[in-house]
Amino acid sequence: MNVYVAGSLWVVGAVGLGALIAYLVRRYGLDEGRPDNNDAAGQAFTIVGGLHAAVIAFVLISLFDAASTVRDGSYSEAQSLVAASWAADALPEPARTEIRELAAGYADTVVNREWPRMRDGGPLPEEGWDQLDRMRAVVDGAEVPGDDDWLTNRKTEVADSLLDVFKERQARLNAVQDNNVGMVVWFVLIGGSVIFVLLPNLFGGTKSLTHIVIVSTLAAATTLLLFAIFQMQNPFAGGSKVGPDAFSQAIERLR
Repeated sequence: MNVYVAGSLWVVGAVGLGALIAYLVRRYGLDEGRPDNNDAAGQAFTIVGGLHAAVIAFVLISLFDAASTVRDGSYSEAQSLVAASWAADALPEPARTEIRELAAGYADTVVNREWPRMRDGGPLPEEGWDQLDRMRAVVDGAEVPGDDDWLTNRKTEVADSLLDVFKERQARLNAVQDNNVGMVVWFVLIGGSVIFVLLPNLFGGTKSLTHIVIVSTLAAATTLLLFAIFQMQNPFAGGSKVGPDAFSQAIERLR
């Protein structure tokens, strides 16, 4: 389902539920003494609203930062892969050809096999790790003259670039699991949102229509924020979707 359609359905449902509760409170609730509660209810509303806003802001900022980190990390991983392949052009055969072919194969594996699994949360194939291990083995087995400092430096550069690929790859895979919002946090977010939206029903003095509009607006705004958090849990899917563009570009460079 389109993200905008899904978000609209969330908001419409929240607005309808909030309006219904507000109407029922005004229709069947006791009006006696409600205006006298405005001072106490206002203080409670301010405290709850402030705390809830702080929690939502913290979660959203964390998710935004995580998506940005994943995007930057994917480009660093792809650039290190290309750098390793280019540095390997100085190595003797068959290491030179094997590393270039394995690097291109690794990039293709990431784009066509790993990224769809990261998007839907499925298990990742081991092929990517195997290709990196084979590249490392080829580099370790490449024979260069001991008195040729330039070739030795190129071999070291390939090894260092592959190490960077290993690190960025592990960080990318960790982001799939580590970026999910935990059940405790979701409990706090949803519970706080419900309390925040229901508190205005303790206020008195406003007309029924005005009261319904106020509660519905709060429900819509809070639901939009919760929907944004839900969409940004997985940086490889949803609204924050990070694509494999870096590796697609790497494939072009490695051809």
